[in-house]
Amino acid sequence: MTSARRAGGRGHEDAGHDEPDERWAVSYADMVTVLMCLFIVLYAVSVVDETKYDQLKNGLAAAFGQSQVEGGGDLTEGLVIPPELLDDNGVRDVATRAAQELDGLEKMRQQITDALASQGLQDTVDFVIDERGLKIGLVGAETFFADNRADLSEKADRVLALIADVLAATDNQISIEGHADHRAAVPPFESNWELSSGRSTKVARFLVEQKSIAGTRVQAVAFSDQRPIAAGDSAEDLAANRRVDIVVLSTADEQVRSLIPGLVQAAAQS
Repeated sequence: MTSARRAGGRGHEDAGHDEPDERWAVSYADMVTVLMCLFIVLYAVSVVDETKYDQLKNGLAAAFGQSQVEGGGDLTEGLVIPPELLDDNGVRDVATRAAQELDGLEKMRQQITDALASQGLQDTVDFVIDERGLKIGLVGAETFFADNRADLSEKADRVLALIADVLAATDNQISIEGHADHRAAVPPFESNWELSSGRSTKVARFLVEQKSIAGTRVQAVAFSDQRPIAAGDSAEDLAANRRVDIVVLSTADEQVRSLIPGLVQAAAQS
């Protein structure tokens, strides 16, 4: 009896160990849950919310001074802008101020173009807008100066008078920058430094003495032959390097001015 009970007891214990271990199901259920969450997240980020996309697009357009497209609001509304990025009214960020600065420079360029065109002189200058401001290039040295001379021609007086009328209505600082070609200077100039300086000084004096632009706004700079814009020795290349540039310097801070070239490029490509 004792032996039978012991045998029966061992059989009962062995039968208990034969039951399936279901602890793996817990780990499997956790894994399935994690996978489900992963696929939900992937699906969520793959769906584009058209309304919010339009808001983003319009907000960026507004920041760069462009008109909004149909169907969206202004994403910039409600944003907290750091104080250093605000203007006097506390409502404009750097990108908007850069667009406004570019707009002001473009208007100045158009005013000068219209003034020159009224006298048939629109081909005597070219324009560049960059991070410095508006550069007015006096095209063709012979139009403004006789060869190896710093005296302004009669035509130069007419061109500069029209440009000065527009500049007089602004407060910008003005840099007059003289350049020469690489050929050696001849008397009365000892070097191209004196030649380029003489020409920039003549233009500066005309603006100050003839057109009453405040001398505190004007500087005359000489670059000699150190900053050529054409590399060849043809008559056209030499004439291109014998130039005087009138640079209307931007009044914006450096952070704003640094955005202007990109805005100019974007406008040219649109």
